[in-house]
Amino acid sequence: MTAATPERLPIVVLISGRGSNLNAIIDAMESGELPVEIRAVISNRPEAQGLQRAALAGIRTIVIDHACHQDRAAFDHTLTTTIDALQPGLVVLAGFMRILTPEFVEHYRGRLLNIHPSLLPAFPGLHTHQRALDAGCREHGASVHFVTATVDGGPVIAQTRVPVHADDTATTLAERVLLQEHRLYPLVIGWYAQQRLGLAPDGQVLLDGKPLEEPRQLEYCSEIPC
Repeated sequence: MTAATPERLPIVVLISGRGSNLNAIIDAMESGELPVEIRAVISNRPEAQGLQRAALAGIRTIVIDHACHQDRAAFDHTLTTTIDALQPGLVVLAGFMRILTPEFVEHYRGRLLNIHPSLLPAFPGLHTHQRALDAGCREHGASVHFVTATVDGGPVIAQTRVPVHADDTATTLAERVLLQEHRLYPLVIGWYAQQRLGLAPDGQVLLDGKPLEEPRQLEYCSEIPC
């Protein structure tokens, strides 16, 4: 893997499963579109498929099994120590299925991003696609936000919207959203890497030095790539 330069932001990516968004981040990094260096991919599950993708890309992989820790605080302490040793400028949650302690979140305040498969504040938590269908939504999507102690409640930076079709199932809707996630997350990470994006002390998202009054909306693109 190419050594980091001052123009490439060191990041750590946390995953729990297949690493679909991790794939998109790696692809954008390898193509030169995303100026980051992934110092490690960390999973709380040894069987996470995303670890294989990272290894194939020559990226260091680390497993911190939550089942081997006494409680959530002990797990987060080990996770914090491991991340800090890697000295990242940004920590990226990409399908990391753990509720983090307030202490962990505060430690990385303004340096911790997450992507969530809904148009927040709608449908925080799990099973978002079925919940959107049950609610009769005509639009669904995904949001990238700074992480706070409130689960899926941090300041939203950007969103991507997709139409909900009359014949959609949770599976077909999830597939449509996921394709757009793969465009959205590298874009927002790139803003941070380029020092365009930040979080003010009062919790206000700053983009290009100005308060972001509403989340940026990524135009829907049915043709991937576009």
